[in-house]
Amino acid sequence: MSNVKNTRNVAVAGILSAAAFVLMLFDFPIPFLLPTFIKFDFSDFPALLGAFALGPVYGILIELVKNLLHCLFSGSFGIGELSNFLLGAVFSGTAGMLYRKDKTKRGAMIGAVAGAFAMAVFSVPSNYLIVYPVYYNFMPEATILAAYQAILPGVKSIFTSLLLFNMPFTFVKGMLDVLITFLLYKRLSPLLHGNG
Repeated sequence: MSNVKNTRNVAVAGILSAAAFVLMLFDFPIPFLLPTFIKFDFSDFPALLGAFALGPVYGILIELVKNLLHCLFSGSFGIGELSNFLLGAVFSGTAGMLYRKDKTKRGAMIGAVAGAFAMAVFSVPSNYLIVYPVYYNFMPEATILAAYQAILPGVKSIFTSLLLFNMPFTFVKGMLDVLITFLLYKRLSPLLHGNG
């Protein structure tokens, strides 16, 4: 029975990973609010579903597979995918761990909001210390800062830009994924748990 459950979990995670990959292809910039290299997508939604239905490890694995697939098919240098994976892993991992301790609707809501908040806070050090230093090999720091200053001229540093732009954007992005999850989870639950 355990082997059957594990096989089903892997299959469901595979389907959710594929869905997340497809959703990641439909990313778009938000002009006038963020620099154009920051894109919005709903690809964390399937990972959040997986974290609730299968557990936090599966949520993180869905994020990993999604980004590996995107790297292979997009021909990118993997910088955006690295950022997306780090943030998505914090989001789905946090939400899944908290939900596992309190498997109620309230527990799911607390976990999901905490996950979105953790992802937003983590976006500042992860971008400042890991992702942007890699970007600087392709785009000078001054050019990136200028993209932020085109929207808000008073911004003086990348760190301040991350606090003012990336952190709130990441939180809102997470909360939209939370909203979609709560609207669809009950309908998808039988399929996710093998009862459909």
